[in-house]
Amino acid sequence: MRRTSAVLGSLIFLVIAPGFVAGIFPWWITGWVFHSPLLGFRLIRVIGVALIAVGVPMLLDSFARFAVQGLGTPAPVLPTTHLVVTGLYRFVRNPMYVGVSAVIFGQALLFGSVRLLTYGVLIWLAFHLFVLLYEEPKLRSSFDGEYQIFCQNVPRWIPRIRPWHK
Repeated sequence: MRRTSAVLGSLIFLVIAPGFVAGIFPWWITGWVFHSPLLGFRLIRVIGVALIAVGVPMLLDSFARFAVQGLGTPAPVLPTTHLVVTGLYRFVRNPMYVGVSAVIFGQALLFGSVRLLTYGVLIWLAFHLFVLLYEEPKLRSSFDGEYQIFCQNVPRWIPRIRPWHK
């Protein structure tokens, strides 16, 4: 896949998948209306903003790396031709899913929405099952030993403190 096609495909997938999962659906759930802060603490809203501020760049950086370095997209129908192990991938194996989850949980905390918090848990569970049942087996078969080394050194969900160097 050419770099231009990979960038265009990644942009389209970014709007369709994370755009709906972390943008449209949370809006449908909350109407982006503020309710009382969860647990009654206003500081929780600040934590929500911080999660959104961390999650959005994580997501954008990961999508860009898939297109530019991996020469593919995050969409399973147009996968990368190279395993991406740079940037945030040196800290955590799934920065896209972590970023999307952070944005959803951030919105839940910001708007004080238990329903959105529940949605976030369900989305993360769906991500976890997708990674275990489809993505990791596919990557093992596509990138063999390279992916195995990556898995041995980079955690699936909780980021490392120090970056892994290949």
